[in-house]
Amino acid sequence: MDKTASGWVNGFLGVLIFSGSLPATRVAVMDLDPTFVTSARAVIAGLLGLTLLLAFGEKRPARHDILSLVIVALGVVVGFPLLTALALKHVTAAHSIIFVGLLPLATAIFGVLRGGERPRPAFWLFSCLGSALVAGFALAQGVTASPVGDGLMLAAIIVCGLGYAEGAALSRRLGGWQVICWALVLSLPVMLVLTLVTLPPSFGTVGASAWIGLAYVSLFSMLIGFVFWYRGLAQGGIAAVGQLQLLQPFFGLALAATLLHEQVSPLMVVVTLGVVACVFGAKKFAKRDLPRRAAA
Repeated sequence: MDKTASGWVNGFLGVLIFSGSLPATRVAVMDLDPTFVTSARAVIAGLLGLTLLLAFGEKRPARHDILSLVIVALGVVVGFPLLTALALKHVTAAHSIIFVGLLPLATAIFGVLRGGERPRPAFWLFSCLGSALVAGFALAQGVTASPVGDGLMLAAIIVCGLGYAEGAALSRRLGGWQVICWALVLSLPVMLVLTLVTLPPSFGTVGASAWIGLAYVSLFSMLIGFVFWYRGLAQGGIAAVGQLQLLQPFFGLALAATLLHEQVSPLMVVVTLGVVACVFGAKKFAKRDLPRRAAA
């Protein structure tokens, strides 16, 4: 399997794992504070990441890579988990999943800004079309019904796109699993303190489903998924493989309907099918160019 094809396979596995993130977070925040869920998942994954780095004897990142790791940590370790956890206090998992359709466009934009990629013009047409479908859905649902929830989801998409692109560019030097592990370790001290501060007064009221949700986002969403995702972005191109995120709402809606028994309207299905079609169009025209730094 060539490098580009391997990138698409790894990227798809990452998206498949990430598809359960919002439904699992929704379950967790029903009984647990969103801030605690955010910090606890980072601490659990951070301890596992530290164990992996020590077990494999990984060298410390170079000084010039620290800023990039901070950006990754702020985007995917702190920003996206916290903002989505807060948003899910106001909107359903099914509603929030649709916003994930905006993530490929955000990732592609930051891939150009931070990764130096140059997709063809037709790529942007399909990427913007998929994003427009998502935005149209939000407007059709009436964003005024929960402006706080929708605003938090949009902010989450922006910081996550930056974290994805920055981590993918860094993965070319450090490796995919090393990037997320170092970002988790970097944020571990702060997140550990935050976890202790936000501990629930009593665990007796926390149901088993909430703990299962926390376990999923800690192990899979925060660590294992990124092993595949960053490797896929680095191998196949940030903008190109990033379009696979348009498939995430499809898987996420299925999980929300199956596990949470949330209503999935016909409009949700139509929008999801539309963005799925856009990923194929974007893939066709997402020519992977080497970063300007590498080309130089």
